[in-house]
Amino acid sequence: MTPNVAAVRQLQVSPHDANADSPPMTAAASERQAELAALVRRQLELLGETPGREGLLRTPERVARSLAWLTGGYESDVRDVVGEAVFEETHESMVLVRDIEMYSMCEHHMLPFFGKVHIAYVPDGRIVGLSKLPRIVDVFARRLQVQERLTEQIAAAIEEVLQPRGVGVVIEAVHLCMMMRGVEKQNSKTITCALRGQFRECAMTRDEFLRLAHRGT
Repeated sequence: MTPNVAAVRQLQVSPHDANADSPPMTAAASERQAELAALVRRQLELLGETPGREGLLRTPERVARSLAWLTGGYESDVRDVVGEAVFEETHESMVLVRDIEMYSMCEHHMLPFFGKVHIAYVPDGRIVGLSKLPRIVDVFARRLQVQERLTEQIAAAIEEVLQPRGVGVVIEAVHLCMMMRGVEKQNSKTITCALRGQFRECAMTRDEFLRLAHRGT
């Protein structure tokens, strides 16, 4: 059965579903969302549901908008996110921001994984506004991901933007693809680590970072 794109476009968006903070969509983006909504409608049919019933009537559009938000990182660039928030500074000791909330989607099953990111770097004449580190996390987390690659991408981005003496990134996350299906292990946690520069070469720096990152966990 061919998805009825025209029918999906005719659905009215509920004010409660609209994201007031979202910029107006381009014609191309609107076309993609309409096509995705039509595919979701067909998916509901294949699952044995009735897309026309009241509870599911607007679900295809909601899912399309939700996926666009959750994968918005594909449209983001780290340098645009950081902007002008890189400053000359002589600080030479470690800068650590821990417990950054992270939400992403496993590319194998398209189920969420989420947890916390700990980021540290040793400046080499430049620092970045602290709020930009969580934004860098979001650039890569809001894509279909594996945790291992996400960890390396965050570290590489910070290294590229700041060119510091070293970067360390640790992610602690739980994966619903392990908790809800498959092995169904509810208490498992995955920890990944990426170390660059001084964090890899100097045992003292590395140990300090890992000790501070895991303090109280």
